[in-house]
Amino acid sequence: MELIRGDDYRQLLDQISDVYTQGQVRAVRAVNTQLIETYWQVGQHIVEFEQAGSLRAEYGKALIDTLSADLRLRHGKGFSRSNLVYMRLLYLRYPISQKPSHQLSWSHYVELLKIDDELERGFYEKQAIAEHWSVPELKRQKAASLFLRLAAGKDKAGILQLAMQGQIVEQPVDLLREPYVFEFLKIPEPYQVSETQLETVLCNHLQPFLLELGKGFTFVGRQYRITINNSHYKVDLVFYHRILRCFVLIDLKLGEVQHHDIGQMNLYLGYFASEENIEGDNPPIGIILSRHKDELLVEYATYGMNSQLFVQKYQLYLPDRETLRRELELSLREVEP
Repeated sequence: MELIRGDDYRQLLDQISDVYTQGQVRAVRAVNTQLIETYWQVGQHIVEFEQAGSLRAEYGKALIDTLSADLRLRHGKGFSRSNLVYMRLLYLRYPISQKPSHQLSWSHYVELLKIDDELERGFYEKQAIAEHWSVPELKRQKAASLFLRLAAGKDKAGILQLAMQGQIVEQPVDLLREPYVFEFLKIPEPYQVSETQLETVLCNHLQPFLLELGKGFTFVGRQYRITINNSHYKVDLVFYHRILRCFVLIDLKLGEVQHHDIGQMNLYLGYFASEENIEGDNPPIGIILSRHKDELLVEYATYGMNSQLFVQKYQLYLPDRETLRRELELSLREVEP
């Protein structure tokens, strides 16, 4: 038997394993595609039955209840009342000209169908596909109001583009969010942490931290040491962005950013541009994350700088969703000439 287990045999074993794994993936995708299509058709039948006037509107709830009971008797689980409600919504919110993508699972669509606003729902759908979000990741970004945070400050055209295409990273400013939300750390708001402690817990929760930063970030290191004329400095967190092809340096500040913090980050950017960049790398980006931000001080402290340096706020709790939504609604209103 040992004679069989040579290099040729191991190659055969690998080939069969690869074929089997790829087949499993294709089978799951095919099942998911058919499942979404089937649920859409179920929703279509329910809506068309309702629209035909066979039942008065007040009996709509009774129809779903009755269908659920009878379909479960015939086919078992899969036809719970809530599932039928979402199948109906799937048809209503994704008409035949805008059928749902087969790249997402039914569980993804259940989460998306909970969103009433069409623009917001469209954004999360596009972003979940682009960034391959799991269902828990989609839930987290919804809870953290990612769409509303990204849309804040954009004009109407920018908001509509965000909803139709998702967040497309083409330039440094596309990386920014205001505020960044670190609720996944579960640090109670009154509790005081040091900058080192905050940096440590962020690194201990690297996966959700990278999700909050956005697509394209790869972790390089923490307390990244640089030396200039025998003086040593440490950058809190260093990442590399695959899409923008550049280093992204992050410094954490517990209090309000001071002018010397901005000068120090600019120093780091100059060092990385000269000493760390290799051929093909773009100029580095610096982001100072602070609990508080004095817009006027930042404006004056960065006056005349050509570097890509940004000061952004973060918070340890979920943002006020209603305040963000009001800002979005104001941005969406037509400006009268």
